[in-house]
Amino acid sequence: GYDVPTYDLHLIKGYSGLSFYQIQELDLCDYLQLRRDAFISKCNESEGGREYLEKCWLLEQTKPDREKLKMINK
Repeated sequence: GYDVPTYDLHLIKGYSGLSFYQIQELDLCDYLQLRRDAFISKCNESEGGREYLEKCWLLEQTKPDREKLKMINK
């Protein structure tokens, strides 16, 4: 497939309103935070994106939800 090397820049620009130059001048931590926030915001625009984010959140969980487990075992 085709690769879009400037995708992250376009995503951040649309989310933040910063120019490409301003984005390229950001500290790495600020850039990564904006990229993350812009991606999450874009995903929240569609049902499929929200489902994807929910699955990602579930995969990050490391402790069991004991209340749900109690409800399931009843």
